[in-house]
Amino acid sequence: MTQVIPGENEGIESALRRFKREVSKAGIFPDMRKHRHFETPIEKRKRKALAMHKQRKRKFRY
Repeated sequence: MTQVIPGENEGIESALRRFKREVSKAGIFPDMRKHRHFETPIEKRKRKALAMHKQRKRKFRY
């Protein structure tokens, strides 16, 4: 869990900016997007197959 404790003379804007930076470092947004909706096993298989296809295609480029 990411938390930011604002300093005594720190404004809310700078504390919010620090919080956003910590959340992006922790990788919470991609994980949240991935778990936003339930993914059936078939959808998961299709997504992984597409990712492998893209990876192979990128590997054989000259």
